[in-house]
Amino acid sequence: MRFLPIFSYLLVAQLLTGCEVLAPNATPEPAAEEVPPSPTPASFDPSLCPSVEAVVCAEPEVQVVERVVERKLERVIEVPVAKGKLVLGSEEVFTVEPGGVRLKALVDTGAATCALNVQELTRFERDGSEWVRFSLADGTEGEPQQIELPIKRHVRVARPGFDRQRRPIVDMSLTVGEVTHMVEVNLVEGGEFEFPLLVGRNFLKDAAVVDVSRKQVQGQPTAPSVSK
Repeated sequence: MRFLPIFSYLLVAQLLTGCEVLAPNATPEPAAEEVPPSPTPASFDPSLCPSVEAVVCAEPEVQVVERVVERKLERVIEVPVAKGKLVLGSEEVFTVEPGGVRLKALVDTGAATCALNVQELTRFERDGSEWVRFSLADGTEGEPQQIELPIKRHVRVARPGFDRQRRPIVDMSLTVGEVTHMVEVNLVEGGEFEFPLLVGRNFLKDAAVVDVSRKQVQGQPTAPSVSK
């Protein structure tokens, strides 16, 4: 009986060693490939590395385009506006007839007729016709001229800030430079205007042109030579 444990031990050992005999067709697992050991790196030498150079990027080239604007100087050339027409400035000196009084006048293309500032305006009747008597001074210390003329007609004038007026219109001779025209003039009593004489379109029409940038172009008027 004492040989029974020994026999059991041998039987178990036989079974364990005989596994390969019992399974002859079993595929054995392939052996793991051995990884070759990595070569031992050589010692690092910093002197073998190339030197580091600083790289500076070039700034982009900026092209400056210069624009030159050429301005041509304008030349002012005076040419006659209309051949044979009188050139007047915005202010001229006129001689008024009858009376021979020289007056500083404003040339106004916006006025239809000429206007004259007078003093002591009086209407009266002569030979069945209506006349007017007034005083006209040239602004000097001389005596005013007393003038009597027949009234041609009347005109009613309404101006902002002034009372409606009924003005008499007479024919008078106006001379500027060497040119004289007989025109209708409405008479205004009192000092409403800055200039004693206002020259309107009835004098300028078909006879003169006005350069408002100039004054007293014609100078002093000559002796009147009436022309209608």
